[in-house]
Amino acid sequence: MGALADKPVTGSEDRGALARMTMTLLDHWQLGTEDQAALLGIAASNRAALARYRRGEPIGGSRDQYERVGHLLGIHKNLRLLFPQNRDLAYRWMSTRNRAFDNLTPVEVVKEWGFAGLLMVRAYLDRARGQ
Repeated sequence: MGALADKPVTGSEDRGALARMTMTLLDHWQLGTEDQAALLGIAASNRAALARYRRGEPIGGSRDQYERVGHLLGIHKNLRLLFPQNRDLAYRWMSTRNRAFDNLTPVEVVKEWGFAGLLMVRAYLDRARGQ
């Protein structure tokens, strides 16, 4: 399961740090607010939640959101390990078309398939790393 599944984050301070870390990651990936919301599983119109997370307010308490964040951080880790000398590529990868996803970007896969799409992207990278 997700990186966070084994280690529940309970304190609001920890959840706030997790929110800031996740928003920083989404900024590195240079994603628009609609894409950020899609990756986090919230409505595209919910810009207020994104702003709260950016300020470090605790990320939502649902299991879905924790698992999404865990998978996003796992994707980031895989990308950094696959492209250790090319941070630009690691950050651009989520918005780059990929033949493995029928020429969709990984973000488009998640937007089209939801949580299952996130799992597909994570599994693809896990396989690429030989896990």
